[in-house]
Amino acid sequence: MTYDKLFKELKSVVGNDYVVHHEAGLIVFEYDGSVDKALPLAVVLPATPEDVSQVVKIARRHNVPIIPRGAGTGLSGGVIPTQGGLMVALTRMTRVLEIDPENRIAVVEPGVVNIDLSVAASKYGLYFAPDPSSQKACTIGGNVAENSGGPHCLAYGVTTNHVLGMEVVLPDGAISWVGGRTPERPGLDLRGILIGSEGTLAITTKIVVRLLKQPEMVKTLVAAYKNLDEGSAAVSDIIASGIVPAALEMMDDLAIAAAEPAVHAGYPPDAGAILLVEIEGLKESVEEESSLIEEVCRRHNAVEIRTAEDAAQRERLWAGRKGALGALGRLAPNYYLIDGTIPRTKLVEVMARIKEISKETGYPIANVLHAGDGNLHPCVLFDERKPGDVENITKIGGDILKLCVDVGGVLSGEHGIGVEKQEYMPFMFTDDDMAAMARLKLAFETGDVFNPGKIFPTGASCVDISQMGAIAKTGAGAFI
Repeated sequence: MTYDKLFKELKSVVGNDYVVHHEAGLIVFEYDGSVDKALPLAVVLPATPEDVSQVVKIARRHNVPIIPRGAGTGLSGGVIPTQGGLMVALTRMTRVLEIDPENRIAVVEPGVVNIDLSVAASKYGLYFAPDPSSQKACTIGGNVAENSGGPHCLAYGVTTNHVLGMEVVLPDGAISWVGGRTPERPGLDLRGILIGSEGTLAITTKIVVRLLKQPEMVKTLVAAYKNLDEGSAAVSDIIASGIVPAALEMMDDLAIAAAEPAVHAGYPPDAGAILLVEIEGLKESVEEESSLIEEVCRRHNAVEIRTAEDAAQRERLWAGRKGALGALGRLAPNYYLIDGTIPRTKLVEVMARIKEISKETGYPIANVLHAGDGNLHPCVLFDERKPGDVENITKIGGDILKLCVDVGGVLSGEHGIGVEKQEYMPFMFTDDDMAAMARLKLAFETGDVFNPGKIFPTGASCVDISQMGAIAKTGAGAFI
């Protein structure tokens, strides 16, 4: 089949330079931050909502699937074009359209990089609270698609808590608004439905976000422990004491061994685990809470507690945490990152079991986690060039996710389902549950052309998808 007519029509909308359909150019778009890969038929880079609308209409006429894409930093295979199709990359739409300091909101295009929004808002003493570890690269549109979190979501919530409204392009190409510029609006909460829908229902082209006032005081401390159990117990005790820090992160010895030589954050290199705790607010309350947190940390046998003395030292501490994943390349060629969430009271039990899984399988597992809200990120270290490694580590990932669900947790804290976790959905949901959720596609009349083969089980394993694309279930009981 030839797609010359499709490419010609797309070029007439966005220009010759912004339609990529030769294989050498498409390789850049075959993957995200996960382990899966697949080439799209073509990539188009629109510059305006009207461009997106026209692109959707053209793709629908040619019966070609549409895969919205942000910066490609996602970690669940959410933008992998498992069934080929047209990838709509929104990275040309990078304008901060408005900052309204009086109402503490901003209007941005989906390609705005997360940290760039906070930089733009800083001149008004404001910032955007959600801060994924990929903050310097990920885009607001991608954050909306995955309902991303970050270290500071413990106190401030994830993306959905900071988005008031969105302009979206629907499956028929219509441009529409959901939500608005105020926190509460009458009617159905379509904004809440679309956030976290992973590009399966609509394409976001503008976003109204809530901005927060920069705190009067910020204090960051690191507490070192001999082992992971003591650090895990301290996390539960801090929250149980009634203190909710802005952030409460944990890293184990493997993560420290990778991050410290790479970033020189100042973590004790012989620690079995560290807690990175940040408290912010009014000066008096910050001082009081930091003293109480230090008390709790000592009660659980912290061998060392350090407090950042200035902004530069604070930045180094955070650089270690946010750079930990990239630094794992010092230990192994590849890592498989898992994203499950558990009750905080189960941290000691679950982290101990993950260490056992590592010993039983022989694969090192480095742990970085948003410990305060129980969001785990075990990273299984492997080499994709070794026969059997991809199959083995994806099985380990499934075992850890099942463990999370079995103790009362969930499959994802912030990375979404994508293709990585779709076959594990039955751990949490019945067929009836999934059929009810899948009816949203019927309500939005997507025709299953928006990011098909995602979220719901397809009958293909993660390995199958990596090698030959998703195989959708058909007939009675089909979800996609």
